[in-house]
Amino acid sequence: MTQSVFNLDVDDSGIAVVTIDVPGEKMNTLRDTFADDLTALLDDAKQQSVKGMVFISGKSDNFIAGADVKMLDNVQSRDDALAISELCHRAFFDMKKLPFPTVSAIHGAALGGGLEFALACDYRVCTDSDITKLGLPEVQLGLLPGGGGTQRLPKLVGLQKALEWTLTGKQIRAKQAKKSGLVDDCVPQTVLLKVAKEFASKGKAKAAKPKLDRISQLLESNPFGRNFIFKKAQENVLKKTGGHYPAPLAIIKAIRASVELDELKAYKTEAEGFATLVMSSESKSLRGIFFATTEMKKEWRNDDAPAITKTAVLGGGLMGAGIAHVSAVKAGVPVRIKDVAEQGISNAMNYSYKILDKKQKRRILSKAELQQTMNRITGTTNYSGFKHIDLVIEAVFEDLSLKQGMVADVERECQANTIFASNTSSLPISQIAAEAARPENVIGLHYFSPVEKMPLVEIIPHEGTSEETIARIVNFARKQGKTPIVVKDSAGFYVNRILAPYVNEAANLLLAGEPIEKIDAALVEFGFPVGPLALLDEVGIDIGSKIAPILEKELGDRFKAPDAFSRLIDAKRLGRKTGRGFYLYDKKAKKVDESVYELLGVSPSPRLNKSEIAKRCVAQMLNEAARCLDEGIIASPRDGDIGAIFGIGFPPFLGGPFSYMDKLGANKVSSEMATFANFNPVFAPCAALVAMADAGASFYQPEPAQPSKAVVVEQTVAATQDVTDVEPVEAVEAQEVIVPPAPATEAESVTDTHPADASDDKVK
Repeated sequence: MTQSVFNLDVDDSGIAVVTIDVPGEKMNTLRDTFADDLTALLDDAKQQSVKGMVFISGKSDNFIAGADVKMLDNVQSRDDALAISELCHRAFFDMKKLPFPTVSAIHGAALGGGLEFALACDYRVCTDSDITKLGLPEVQLGLLPGGGGTQRLPKLVGLQKALEWTLTGKQIRAKQAKKSGLVDDCVPQTVLLKVAKEFASKGKAKAAKPKLDRISQLLESNPFGRNFIFKKAQENVLKKTGGHYPAPLAIIKAIRASVELDELKAYKTEAEGFATLVMSSESKSLRGIFFATTEMKKEWRNDDAPAITKTAVLGGGLMGAGIAHVSAVKAGVPVRIKDVAEQGISNAMNYSYKILDKKQKRRILSKAELQQTMNRITGTTNYSGFKHIDLVIEAVFEDLSLKQGMVADVERECQANTIFASNTSSLPISQIAAEAARPENVIGLHYFSPVEKMPLVEIIPHEGTSEETIARIVNFARKQGKTPIVVKDSAGFYVNRILAPYVNEAANLLLAGEPIEKIDAALVEFGFPVGPLALLDEVGIDIGSKIAPILEKELGDRFKAPDAFSRLIDAKRLGRKTGRGFYLYDKKAKKVDESVYELLGVSPSPRLNKSEIAKRCVAQMLNEAARCLDEGIIASPRDGDIGAIFGIGFPPFLGGPFSYMDKLGANKVSSEMATFANFNPVFAPCAALVAMADAGASFYQPEPAQPSKAVVVEQTVAATQDVTDVEPVEAVEAQEVIVPPAPATEAESVTDTHPADASDDKVK
């Protein structure tokens, strides 16, 4: 019997093989017909006296990648959302009640609803392939697993692993899944179906106990130990999220219900939590980010544009090393590093080796794979080996003449169609290309540090950049695992332009007497992953001082940095890299350096509350973001939101600066800025924002309401990226029980650094 998704074939031994294949789609996802199709399939199997059933994918690289997230936005009420979870529960319970065993034969991604489907089977067998990953990543969209995931997973892997995996959205590799008891076997793809059929012939599976070590067994086997586990999980969540995200707490509650309540009440707890989260503003914001990044993958795409197969990086500093790393590891292309010193090349290569060695020690990759990757990275102190390079990326100081000289060198040493990409953080690309013989090949490619962790890259064409060059760079940035936004060529581009006034205002508050720790705490409580002064320490105070004059010259006095900061530079207080800035750094911890106040001529005298501090700093960012949109620096509010979230850690639960302004209302935002402008004219709301307030307009036009559909597929997600692009990242490999509130969750993950170390390529 052929269904729209399921294709049933019963062999002579009575074992049914069900091929899951969503017609016309690259990935299998749970859709609105899923429950009806499954019911019809199971009824048909019963009539054919099936003795066992194997579910296997008809796709080459995924089992079931999750569910159709778009359907969630059609949900009009909490009752509709509740019905989705309850319908899914019933469908999966029907599988458990079958008189014959069921087996999921998993190759590729089994995520979200896809894993919940597999959990409802009696057995799970997966391939040992690198592309096979299992997980429940719903937390990344502000949701909990609504198809029984919080109830079935703890019974297989134990409470602690279930909490860790669901609270981080961690994707589990095949061998780890076997070791933990998540799957019953892990085999080569060539024998996947054969082994799955053998399991289907065994009869119904007996309830298995989780594979736990002695300490975990002790903790999870009694009420006192379980209470300790849940208490610590909640403490960690609140510490990491500041209470801004309701999903982690709802997940803890649902998993706790799986061991403390009867089955009916426990599943009801999950369904109720899911329904509440679907309607929450936090989940709507996170889902908006998911849709935006998915939509952006379709833009500037040109499959006919020549692929970039060989790259080079000028400068072996931290930025250059990071760019070389993602090019060799993520994009998988050979990289040639040029630096003026052999030590610079060595440092850059060691940068990649340390990252790869850490993964090799954790058995994420083999020793042979490590060596194979390192073989892609080579170095030179001249331009040898550059003749057939497709793309040269410079990562050196913010020095216009130096960068122009490098353009000339590349045009002389490389082929005619070689692209020159500048990683400048503030200089207009048109100035860098001003003396180029082939300006159509010059473009900006602005990364954020640390490059291997930060998801954003700004692509900046100048007026003479060809469309083919833009398309090739966009394609390559995506191969590097980046989310690119194309922005207009102007000083500071977008991210640094909205960041600079935000940081300047924090500095002004410090000079007015507000304590360092209070300023930073105010913005962390607002939702940023790190405070503005701590961020300056991470970037390097000297780096900020070099960028500020460029922005001031090009954009005006509102970008002028406080003169007092030159005293910090003169005193060699440059931030973390020198061991002291606003904070003192040692191996044990960091703490505020109280001597900064005397150096700046400030006596701490707190006057404002944290909310007022946050409003003042954020107001500067919002105002500049609105200007950028009005001036065409960014193409849309969507690009502005993604740039701010992925580039500087703007709170994702607020949706980005434009979504946040829409929530507040343009009139309120403009009015608050006008009030601040009474004591500092730099706060005056820009003309575009005032016009929006007068017109009662918003940045995002509301979509027309769609009819509600209470269907199974809405409750889960495949992650915040297409499953075909999934790569394990450090953030989801953490062993702590946390939820990552944003792609940038660590202090070092939100800095935009061009470190002034000796290994940068200082001269031509």
